[in-house]
Amino acid sequence: MRFGILGPLRVGGGESTVTAGRDRIVLAMLLLRPGRLVPVEELVDAVWEEHPPATARAQLQTCVSRLRRRFTELGLTPETIITDPVGYGIRTAPSDLDAEVFARAVDAARAAVAAGRLGDAGERFRAALALWRGPALGGIPSRSVRRRAQALDEQRLTVLEECVDVELRLGRAAELIEELTESVDRHPLRERLRGQLMLALSSVGRQADALAVYREGRRSYADELGIEPGAELQKLHQRVLAGDLALAGRETRSVAPVRSLPRAIGDFTGRQETLARLMKEVQDGARIQLVDGMAGSGKTALAVHVATALADDYPDAQLFIDLHGHSERTPLTPAAAVATLLRQLGVPAEQVPTNPEDRLALWRTELAGRRALVVLDNAATADQVTPLLPNGSQCLILITSRRRLVGVDEGRPSSLPVLDTDEAVELLGRVAGVDRVAAEPEAATEVVRRCGHLPLAIRLAGARLAHRPRWRIADLAERLISRRDPLAEFEAGERSVGRAFALSYAQVSPAAQRAFRLLGLHPGVRFDRAVAAALTEQPLPEAQDLLDELVDANLVEETVPGRYRLHDLVREYARSLVAEPERAVERRVGIERLLDHHLHVAAVIARRRELSSGYTLALLPEPARPELVLPVAEQGGVWFDENLTALTALVRLADEEGFLQHCWHLARACWHAQFDGGHLDELIETHTIALSAAEALGDKTAVGTTLNYLASAHYRLGRFAESTRLMEKSVGLYRQLGLWKEVRNSLGNLGTSYAANGDYRRGIECYNAGVTLARQMRERVPLANGLNNLAIALLLCGRYDEALHTCRRHLALAREIGDPRQLGNAVGHLGMIRHRMGAAGPARRLLRAALRLKRQAGARFGEGEVLNEIGAMDREAGHPERAADLHRAALAAMTEVGDRIGQCASRNLLARAILDQGDTASALDLHRRVLADASQLGARYEQARALEGIARCLRGSDPVAARADLNRALGLYRQVESPERHEVERLLAELG
Repeated sequence: MRFGILGPLRVGGGESTVTAGRDRIVLAMLLLRPGRLVPVEELVDAVWEEHPPATARAQLQTCVSRLRRRFTELGLTPETIITDPVGYGIRTAPSDLDAEVFARAVDAARAAVAAGRLGDAGERFRAALALWRGPALGGIPSRSVRRRAQALDEQRLTVLEECVDVELRLGRAAELIEELTESVDRHPLRERLRGQLMLALSSVGRQADALAVYREGRRSYADELGIEPGAELQKLHQRVLAGDLALAGRETRSVAPVRSLPRAIGDFTGRQETLARLMKEVQDGARIQLVDGMAGSGKTALAVHVATALADDYPDAQLFIDLHGHSERTPLTPAAAVATLLRQLGVPAEQVPTNPEDRLALWRTELAGRRALVVLDNAATADQVTPLLPNGSQCLILITSRRRLVGVDEGRPSSLPVLDTDEAVELLGRVAGVDRVAAEPEAATEVVRRCGHLPLAIRLAGARLAHRPRWRIADLAERLISRRDPLAEFEAGERSVGRAFALSYAQVSPAAQRAFRLLGLHPGVRFDRAVAAALTEQPLPEAQDLLDELVDANLVEETVPGRYRLHDLVREYARSLVAEPERAVERRVGIERLLDHHLHVAAVIARRRELSSGYTLALLPEPARPELVLPVAEQGGVWFDENLTALTALVRLADEEGFLQHCWHLARACWHAQFDGGHLDELIETHTIALSAAEALGDKTAVGTTLNYLASAHYRLGRFAESTRLMEKSVGLYRQLGLWKEVRNSLGNLGTSYAANGDYRRGIECYNAGVTLARQMRERVPLANGLNNLAIALLLCGRYDEALHTCRRHLALAREIGDPRQLGNAVGHLGMIRHRMGAAGPARRLLRAALRLKRQAGARFGEGEVLNEIGAMDREAGHPERAADLHRAALAAMTEVGDRIGQCASRNLLARAILDQGDTASALDLHRRVLADASQLGARYEQARALEGIARCLRGSDPVAARADLNRALGLYRQVESPERHEVERLLAELG
């Protein structure tokens, strides 16, 4: 780099600089606006400020002359400085000026963030920040220079914050604490940096330090500005206080501006009147813009172009989502769309509510106070987008659709016609070459006419010309005219786009045409070359060649290296080809190969993930293409995450096309990934379809298995009645079939459903029956599991002597088996029982031993369970601060495994510890949050504990309300036969 302004002024690529004061000011002003003329008046103001001499213009010329001589001494050409009657400028190549290199590196980093390549983004951000040598243009006293240099310094701080956000998401919180502490000390009023420091401290378990950082900031804002911290920082403080952020080692929630817009096309053409009107309406406050038009008319391109142009006005978030209103995929429901948008904003999947109304409420809360821009692309109806509209006037919403969305209130409509002739020819020139079009204007006009002036068709035709430089435009026009009217339908309706694709399709080889048709069967957004190889029955290298040919023909897009997609309209065309009657066999065989490939990949991954499961996957024949299956399966959970939507669609396709065995087997293979990943809506959809397929097959074993796994989703969602109903059917079927191993396993799941719903009596009956079967079958691990479940159920309903006897049996068996997890469960539950029976000393020793065992085994739920028990003992012993720390750590563990009832339990106990510390308001707020969550889940025991906690908070200030809450808690405790009802009866007696 020949010039440096990111620090002291530097010239010539080394440490050389310009020493004369006025010359430094002039050069700094030119470098702050490279490639542009700086008027003489601005330069005079910068050098002499309020008191320029009469000879200022002549002295300015002398400064420029000295600079040119200095450039010559440093090996630079004097012509680098441009002279014009208006003023002066400086020529710089792309790599000459460190500020421009910095800007390009930042753009690349932001693009990497948008593409999900966080590691790459972090490296690029750090490379950009490394260019800085100190404050921009440090040491130059001119007010004009300082004002512009401060804008650069502000950019650096913004980039630092974006970089920190990425690195927090990559789990590098511990490495960032020192840098963030120094940055906050230098910029104490910068809330975003302060929030990031709080996040980093919380992520490594330093909640007390995070709260101290907030208190210091609050004092600074009050002293310096006379205001309270902003809403986002206050919200973050509440989350730290409640323990929501005590998630050491997990990905930290993003606080940086979110940029998820696709790249704007560089050759966007026309629409100038529409663009001007849109921009003016937005500036005048119209916050919802509706863009409709026929397929291929450029709605998305226009929306992204507008969004990119306005991005700087909406710095907090720039989001994009395809609603699939007009595609082969089912249109996204508002709840599903909001889930995706929340994840773009950085909300972890496990924190996205399962209830649609709660999900939409969280979406509006997240956007409250943000200046955000949201593109809702490809909408189906007004009903689909109306729930997604945020409140307030700070957000801009751009909606595209093939329909006119009359029912969207406040929406300003813009209907896109096809391009006029001049715009269409200009677009063809931008794609194929301006000089070529200018040389053959009549042929160019004929080509765009044959393309129906439709942007998508013109782009495809122009790309064909660009890749055939020896063709004249007249050659293409002749082909369009002489062939049997291949583009005639371009002039009317959506089918015109199909004719545009026919031109490209006709130009590729027969093998590529076959591959294209078969790829149209794939229902997902993206696919890899293994899918292409499986569909075409080609080796991977040959399949790659076919994909490359299709990419060159613009029939397939390579979105990222190794990942491909068909545009919705292209897929429609491909599917119409493979659906022709003469290709019925090709289509059916292709679907079977597609299902086989995904089923075998899913099954291999599932077997590895479920090694310790009591259930087994059904045996499948060896895959026809193991060389395709096994390498893809090495991706593990990442493959499931990338293909979640496609797998759901494939289960649906298998059912529709009569591949019923594939249907239920594929749903079963996806269960573990869907359950662990929190994709419960998809789990219910796939297993409901699979259940219908299994019933149609008359396969009762498959029906029983599918019922069992369908029940798991309802259990996780807190729908215990439905979970119980399904499990009862599953157990009944297995009993009819005499499948006693499956009966034994299902009894355990059924017992857990009963117990979660507070029906410990029936839960204990199921556990006892399962224990009996395991003993008869002489299977020690299932017996140990059954004794473990039985012991905890007996404990929770107050049958301590029986629980102690059962737990000791479990402990003895766990020692025989030598399984650390079983041993940790037995020791932990034994400690909990001894605690409830009043033996504090032995209980504490057992619980500490159990905690070590559970940490060694990586049993996060069990770790949280034990931490909560030790915390309760510490609170009872008069150490509420220590108890609160333990309950926050337990909450982190429960959140990590996605156990919502465990989260309720941890928060209830945390609130009790906070109350004992004297913070009644915070404890009351936390108990009320738990009551809402537990009521939604139907978790009666945690509802009762929350009500009891609320009453404890209120009994000094509002005894009437406290008594009402205690009576509600007592009723619930009695329903679940909890011994804690006796404590509530005592509290009621105290209130009189």
